[in-house]
Amino acid sequence: MQPKIEFLTEKKLIGKHIHMSFANNQTAILWRNFMPLRNKISNKIGSALYSLEVYPPFFFDHFDSAAGFDKWAAIEVTNFDMIPEGMETLVLPAGLYAVFIHKGPASTGPATYQYIFETWLPGADVVLDQRPHFAVMGEKYRQDSPESEEEIWIPVQYK
Repeated sequence: MQPKIEFLTEKKLIGKHIHMSFANNQTAILWRNFMPLRNKISNKIGSALYSLEVYPPFFFDHFDSAAGFDKWAAIEVTNFDMIPEGMETLVLPAGLYAVFIHKGPASTGPATYQYIFETWLPGADVVLDQRPHFAVMGEKYRQDSPESEEEIWIPVQYK
């Protein structure tokens, strides 16, 4: 599984976030709270959903499953003129990303991330950058289907 290296332009997102850890994963709660409210976002761009992680600096230098980070459920928008009650904004900064395609049900996602961080990244000519990591769940995303596809965007910079 080889990624495409792409330059992402800045994106504006509206959604909800929760502070969590891998050991205390609250992703399902976050999405259950976000999904009923997503249709209140009037200025969205497309229908893709964004699942983002905003990690503190050096999070991956000494991985600890109990270390906290912010997890987001969001949608891209044209501007921040209309922010529905209970929602927040996030600017996804421009930068270089390694883009992987995860195929299969969401339950097999951890194996894809393990490959990215333990196999691909150590041998790549890039290193992690300090920007949000995210997945884009577009038209081909079907949470529990073996036919599901989503894009995994890992922030990188050349060594």
